[in-house]
Amino acid sequence: MKTALVLGAGGFIGSHLVKKLKNKKYWVRGVDLKTPEFSTTEADDFVIGDLRDPELVRDVAAQPFDEVYQLAADMGGAGFIFTGENDADIMHNSAMINLNVVEAGVKAGIKKIFYSSSACMYPEYNQMDPDNPQCAEDSAYPAEPDSEYGWEKLFSERFYLAAERNYGLPVRIARFHNIFGPKGTWTGGREKAPAAFCRKVADTSDGGSIDMWGDGNQTRSFLYIDECLEGVRRLMDSDFSGPVNIGSDEMVTVNQLAETIMEIAGKKLKINHISGPLGVRGRNSNNNLICEKLGWKPTKPLQNGLEKTYMWIKEQVDAHQSEAEVS
Repeated sequence: MKTALVLGAGGFIGSHLVKKLKNKKYWVRGVDLKTPEFSTTEADDFVIGDLRDPELVRDVAAQPFDEVYQLAADMGGAGFIFTGENDADIMHNSAMINLNVVEAGVKAGIKKIFYSSSACMYPEYNQMDPDNPQCAEDSAYPAEPDSEYGWEKLFSERFYLAAERNYGLPVRIARFHNIFGPKGTWTGGREKAPAAFCRKVADTSDGGSIDMWGDGNQTRSFLYIDECLEGVRRLMDSDFSGPVNIGSDEMVTVNQLAETIMEIAGKKLKINHISGPLGVRGRNSNNNLICEKLGWKPTKPLQNGLEKTYMWIKEQVDAHQSEAEVS
């Protein structure tokens, strides 16, 4: 039986990954500050602990796991990353985790480590045109990420690759592009755009209005969680270290994202464009390299994933409203 260690197993992607690994008959240990918020973990062993603590990381990684998945990070949506108020914590916390993981992985003789980087590490100057963003993997330099979150991701990518060269630690690195789906953060300030708009639409009566930061003409692509995990699996099974984009190349404006969710909900709502943190003007996954190296790329339409995500978030909103009425 293969063994896997999932760091960040209490989070959105991590909890889904644990389930996928269990379906493939792995023995899985999960580690995080908390268990999953919206489901019961399927991990064989779940350790509650702080991965910034080097002793804890050495302890949980002490056996030579076949695979380690490093998903843990201090992160959130634009309302968390781009205000500037959390920059030092984001860089310190995530960097500490990655430094600890590499040290422990080398010591324990880990057979393969996956590191989840982010499209946020791409240079801002290549993402100013919403109609033609440049996010090919070889466009990362000269480096100029638009956030400290992106700078930390870029540093950690280089650190993992250096550990592979210098210490013989096999690594696989993916740059995620806006992963979304059910059983993820949908309120509280750290949620990302698909979840935020699903919540706003579900919580607003037909004919009402919702707020949106900016003019809504900024572009993004969004990848449903199932295809994200398929990409991770294929990368881990390959002999390619990366970095490689794992994202959809179906680019939409943020206005189109919100309008699609309204269509799914069967509602007509007005969009109030207000000031707020925006990030880059355009971002879309370039999938040429993943096609070349893995012979695969995500193909499922955005609407399919949004339908599943909206239905789940609507259930959460309805339940929350019912609880409020009772109290």
